[in-house]
Amino acid sequence: MRWHWAARALRFVVFAVLAVILLTVVVMSLWNVVLPAIFGWPLITFWQAMGLLVLTRVLFGRLGGGGGRRMHWRRRMMERYSQMTPEERARFEQGLQGHCRRWRPTETTPTPTA
Repeated sequence: MRWHWAARALRFVVFAVLAVILLTVVVMSLWNVVLPAIFGWPLITFWQAMGLLVLTRVLFGRLGGGGGRRMHWRRRMMERYSQMTPEERARFEQGLQGHCRRWRPTETTPTPTA
């Protein structure tokens, strides 16, 4: 089980590094094709393009990621869940059991014994 998470983490890191490299190459290529031709600005290197990506992230993006968006989604789902009838909740929980490993129902209903 531990190796599964390690392999998954390694895959994520490799994907993230490749995505950053690809995005940097795209920014560098677009800069070097468009801006020198229009404004006469100099060509930039790979590392300068990566610096531009970091700078734009600092100036225009959030440094902590998208945590606010996730919490908004969770709050919305909790509101919808609280408005469900008991039958709808049971159906919803039953559907989650097949898809979510960590799903635990909020309340357990006792099974009638005959």
